[in-house]
Amino acid sequence: MIRIFRHYISSAYLWLILIEFCIFFAAMYLGSNVRFLDAESWYTQQDMLIASTVFSIVLSITCSGLGLYRRTLSWEDYDLVPRTFVSFLLTLFVIVTIYYFLPDFLIGRSVLLYAFAFAFAGMMSIRLLFYRLVKIENLRKRVLVIGSGNKAQKLISLNNSFIHKGFVIAGFIASRDEESIVEEALLINSGSKLKNIVDMYHVDEIVIALDDKRRGMPIDELLDCKMSGTAIIDTITFYEREKGIISLEDVYPSWLLFCDGFAQGGFRAFQKRFFDIFSSSLLLMVAWPFMVLTALAIWLESGFKDPVLYRQVRVGEGNRPFEVLKFRSMRTDAEKNGAQWAQQQDSRVTRVGKIIRKCRIDELPQIFNVFKGEMSFVGPRPERPEFVQGFDERIPYYRERHRVKPGITGWAQLCYPYGADEYDTIQKLQYDLYYVKNYSLFLDLSIMVHTVEVVLWGKGAR
Repeated sequence: MIRIFRHYISSAYLWLILIEFCIFFAAMYLGSNVRFLDAESWYTQQDMLIASTVFSIVLSITCSGLGLYRRTLSWEDYDLVPRTFVSFLLTLFVIVTIYYFLPDFLIGRSVLLYAFAFAFAGMMSIRLLFYRLVKIENLRKRVLVIGSGNKAQKLISLNNSFIHKGFVIAGFIASRDEESIVEEALLINSGSKLKNIVDMYHVDEIVIALDDKRRGMPIDELLDCKMSGTAIIDTITFYEREKGIISLEDVYPSWLLFCDGFAQGGFRAFQKRFFDIFSSSLLLMVAWPFMVLTALAIWLESGFKDPVLYRQVRVGEGNRPFEVLKFRSMRTDAEKNGAQWAQQQDSRVTRVGKIIRKCRIDELPQIFNVFKGEMSFVGPRPERPEFVQGFDERIPYYRERHRVKPGITGWAQLCYPYGADEYDTIQKLQYDLYYVKNYSLFLDLSIMVHTVEVVLWGKGAR
């Protein structure tokens, strides 16, 4: 893992992006060479340089938007060929649009067709090699865990579902003052010195995962290892790096005070506001035809009598209430029995509502909440005050998500499916806290690009 503007990026996937970018770049040149194999090319070197650059940038962004470089993607929802196919279609649409507005950069259809074919073949070949390489255990970081209790046990399955497992656990060292629940076969005899164990098992990093750090921590031996070049981290940092969350189980008040991050205001506020206005204006220019059609469809379905927009009070920055705007996707009497979570196959959802909720079109009117300054383009999703009051009382650090403006999309929406109970709220809070702690323009741009995956794959929609 490497950290770019406070956000953790998998070095393996970063290399994959760079290699595939080069393949996409070369594909346009190969396409031109095949097209003009027996004839003189119509295009200058400058034409091909511009065409190859545009092609590789757009295709890399669409592949990223479809989640093909997301390290938390699991085999279960990977769908390599469908995601690749959709990303290529999006690239074709974007490039044709660019050629329409900038005809001087136009490249022939046959050259473009060859370029897509070579790009697809190259991408599939690299992916096949990549999946074989990531299975090689020697290429993963070897981690030694100090502890064998509940916190240590949870680390075993942390990255089991990921395609690329960034680390492998070399073993666990039990503490005499801690009840051990880790399988005995995974335990390492603690009779030897810690430095000798690190050398014997080729350990790259030590993770402190004691249920109670006040007891049983071998401080002197840990210092010896650190001075010898072995990295030592706690479980908060480990979860933050490997899973993109702030683990609520490990957070304590003094950590919030002294950790790097959670800085708001100043130039960051100005930068964030500029990004919100720019990105929302861009989205409005693209989405307004869909918004007009959606409003007309809702109006027709209701017989021209019910409202098109739905206004609902949500909790915003600083716990201030505001009215969020959405296209109405449920019956007008949907909450006659009080506030409740949306469920799978919810009978209150209209026919038009099922479509617009699946594609997240119902959220588009929140663009105007962003223009008013009540929301950001990226941030934690705003929650209803009826639920917030109870969450504040029962869930530690829940109120910290209100340190920033809520967003149309967010880190939790990208990484976790739709939440319909308090357990899901706790899981999503851990992603929200990661965003609040590590906010940067780079992270906002990354989330915005990956939101394409949420929309097209209907991820988390109900």
